[in-house]
Amino acid sequence: MSYLVLARKYRPRSFEELVGQEHVVQALANALTQGRLHHAYLFTGTRGVGKTTVSRLLAKSLNCVGTDGQGGVTAKPCGVCHACRDIDAGRFVDYVELDAASNRGVEEISLLLDQAVYKPVVGRFKVYMIDEVHMLSTTAFNAMLKTLEEPPDYLKFVLATTDPQKVPPTVLSRCLQFNLRPMAPQALRLLARAARGSMRDGLSLADQAIAFGAGVLTEAGVRQMLGAVDRGHAVRIIEALAACEGAALVDAADALRGLGLSAAGTLEELADLLQQMAVAQAVPAALDATDPHNVSVSRLADVLPPDETQLLYSMALHGRAELGLAPDEYSALVMVLLRMLAFRPQRSGDKAAPTRAAPPASARHTPSVTAHSLADVGDRWAAAVDAMLQQGSIGALVRELALQSQCVAIVDDASGAVWRLRVERETLRASAQHEKLQAALAQCIGKPLRLEIEAGVAEDSPAIRINAERERRQREAEQIIHDDPLVQALMAQYKTARIVPGSVKPH
Repeated sequence: MSYLVLARKYRPRSFEELVGQEHVVQALANALTQGRLHHAYLFTGTRGVGKTTVSRLLAKSLNCVGTDGQGGVTAKPCGVCHACRDIDAGRFVDYVELDAASNRGVEEISLLLDQAVYKPVVGRFKVYMIDEVHMLSTTAFNAMLKTLEEPPDYLKFVLATTDPQKVPPTVLSRCLQFNLRPMAPQALRLLARAARGSMRDGLSLADQAIAFGAGVLTEAGVRQMLGAVDRGHAVRIIEALAACEGAALVDAADALRGLGLSAAGTLEELADLLQQMAVAQAVPAALDATDPHNVSVSRLADVLPPDETQLLYSMALHGRAELGLAPDEYSALVMVLLRMLAFRPQRSGDKAAPTRAAPPASARHTPSVTAHSLADVGDRWAAAVDAMLQQGSIGALVRELALQSQCVAIVDDASGAVWRLRVERETLRASAQHEKLQAALAQCIGKPLRLEIEAGVAEDSPAIRINAERERRQREAEQIIHDDPLVQALMAQYKTARIVPGSVKPH
């Protein structure tokens, strides 16, 4: 007896068996029940979500004659009449499936349309299903437009595509469009996630896992088959980041290399964990109650602030794109993890990250700002920030603190200088950034000082000034273009001519 792969064995035979597409089922069922049948349907969605299956179910609904042979169009095809059985078996002559990926020319489409003038042979309706319709050539699309808009009463078009953006608007406007959703994660979480929302891929992976495990499905076996990274590795990485343990991060990467686990899989698992942590921090009740990893997710959500969770999540996502650029993926993984450590602000209780010794004073050429070089408080702060940026003495988060702060007071007295800043974001007001900026500013102006930071909205910060200067230069550049005699002559000659917004860039 021949074996039937799971993706075919469990292909839905009715709308009730279709998983995860309730919005499509309801719309089609109502249309079939009420007799409001459109002449063309477009099903979009990623691979394996059920586009071809829905097409076959629709063809069965249109041609089903019931168990007694007297039935009509129905939302619940019987599955036993000759039309239902033949469509399931792929031998119903009035249901034609065309793969546009391999039949994309005007000749193939013209041959199909030539048959449209003939009435159905055995069914109630002819149904033409064109899969991956976006692959058709421009001439093929043009050839089918008239028939697609006004087909005979007995002809229905079903188009399917994974890339609807490539389908011409003239075709889209002639179809009812339904977007099939990716499958939600199911009980076998590893397989469901590896399938990336595709039911067919999920069933194929289940087939492979059953064969790999000799008929037994275990988490360890599935992980080994997929090369998936155990959640424990991602947890240890987050713990090392929270504790500012650089050595632990490098050890984690070395352990992954020793186990032969994928660097891309590590960052994917890390991003998934950080996403769940963000949910736990914002909406704890939204966590999946059935997920066995909830305990570790909730614990880690308490050791990192929400904004740092978001930052690490973004780095994990972008880090995956760098793996192919490095000499080997593990060195790239180490760099991504160390970048996460470098950009994570230190807080009270954190271990200090190792720093390089400063060069001797004789070797430094540092621009300085004296305490009384500028009269205005805002000008003095902007000049000081510019000097610190030029000397490169402040890191990313400290630089952001400096740029986003407004200097509200500078006091020089017998006890020394006091610079008071105002900044809105709580993350930037952390003690680690505060101390680093104070040290860099003292070095910049050449004298000890005390830096005080208060919460509040900055009305005049270096960032605001930089943006204002950028906008001024942009307006000036646009005005130069508008005033150019050649441009004015062209605008006068061609009444519909216009300068594309955003196309003018100042030098």
